[in-house]
Amino acid sequence: MENENNVLTGDFCVRKFVEFIVILAITAVIWNLPSHAFGIEGLTVIQQRVIAIFVFATLMWLTETIPAWATSLCIITTMLFTVSNNSLPMFRGEGDSFGSLLSSSEIMATFADPIIILFLGGFILAIAATKSGLDVLLARNLIKPFGKKSENVLLGFLLITGFLSMFVSNTATAAMMLTFLTPVFKALPANGKGRVALTLSIPVAANLGGMATPIGTPPNAIAFKFLNDPNGLNLGVGFGQWMAFMLPLVLVLLFVSWLLLKKFFPFTKKTIDLHIDGSVQHNWRTVVVIVTFIVTVLFWVLDKLTGIDASTVAMIPMGVFALTGVIKAKDLQAINWSVIWMVAGGFALGHGLNDSGLADAAIESIPFESWSPILILIVSGLICYLLSNFISNTATAALLIPILAVVCHGMGSSLSVIGGTSAVLIGVAIAASSAMCLPISTPPNAIAHSTGLVKQNEMLKIGLTVGLISLILGYSVLFMIEKLHFLE
Repeated sequence: MENENNVLTGDFCVRKFVEFIVILAITAVIWNLPSHAFGIEGLTVIQQRVIAIFVFATLMWLTETIPAWATSLCIITTMLFTVSNNSLPMFRGEGDSFGSLLSSSEIMATFADPIIILFLGGFILAIAATKSGLDVLLARNLIKPFGKKSENVLLGFLLITGFLSMFVSNTATAAMMLTFLTPVFKALPANGKGRVALTLSIPVAANLGGMATPIGTPPNAIAFKFLNDPNGLNLGVGFGQWMAFMLPLVLVLLFVSWLLLKKFFPFTKKTIDLHIDGSVQHNWRTVVVIVTFIVTVLFWVLDKLTGIDASTVAMIPMGVFALTGVIKAKDLQAINWSVIWMVAGGFALGHGLNDSGLADAAIESIPFESWSPILILIVSGLICYLLSNFISNTATAALLIPILAVVCHGMGSSLSVIGGTSAVLIGVAIAASSAMCLPISTPPNAIAHSTGLVKQNEMLKIGLTVGLISLILGYSVLFMIEKLHFLE
């Protein structure tokens, strides 16, 4: 059956084909415009091509003419053949007006960026936790203290889902926790709102929990990358520092979500007899998984104390699990490679902006220092929030963060009024995770909606309320920590 499904088909969508042709036409126009049309003094041919590729990426991600990860691969491929030192002969040139070709090895190195390694480490931990039954063990033991009272069980699912999504993919966490809810629903009346509250608690907590760590969600990783780029902002924000201010925020937001879910969707049955099914593997490899999980998280949290960065620490589970046979070759197929490629495409765009000199040219030509810092903060957050409700939050972050990194660099010390550069970039990551109004907004939302237990208007009600509260509280926290110079 698997072989029958895995075949090439002749499916063809006229609408998407037309969209693709239109986007190519727009890209071609920008590619061939006179350089003075951009208003950037000294704009080179290479820099103009990077602008065209950026516009192509923007339109493709916005329209989703092809999958987002496929767009990222197209970005990297196009850059290699048109603006790198290995580009086709017809795209090469010489002279100051042409500009310097980018290093092809550095473009391709975006696939092996330290942040990519960090993500891979998180994926490997998640796979090992599932194989060993560690996820079931955690869920079963963490839910016990909450007792049988319906409202407390709801709080338990919020906190557990939020905790797991800090280190495990939001999508995987949501899928797993919704599975655990199946026996709970049997104990609740079919016409009650309690089922809706419990079902919605999973995507809400998965979306919010991902904020707490740099690996919790791809937008966090992208922001983390640009904040710490030695050739860029180089702010040296650590994994532990990120958790130190984001974890309390997430806990507050989860508690607020609990209050809102109780109010919007009250339980008619006051108690739930909860049983979480699933098996735990009782052998030495399970012990290896548990110990490695604890050690890895500790090293991540204490990165400033140990002096070992988060990406290097991510190699611990990969090395240990490969050595002990916890992870086998076939397990690598479970890694969400589409996310990896998606993030790599965003990094490639950022590399093109910086190494082509386009970022510096934009800073010199556009008077960023005269822009209102408050306006930058508000507009960037709102744009990210609005876009992330309709397209991939990873695509949104990959699109906005490289631009904002340039803008923030150009504005310099004027950003101190709003909390500095980190407030803008981390704010975008918060806005991306806060977007949870619709079933299409995030994969956890889509999974929850697919159960048939949640109506779209119910998801909009809780998603919009929690999202706006998350934005307000998140930006308030960022402002305070910058004023306290916590990230310095």
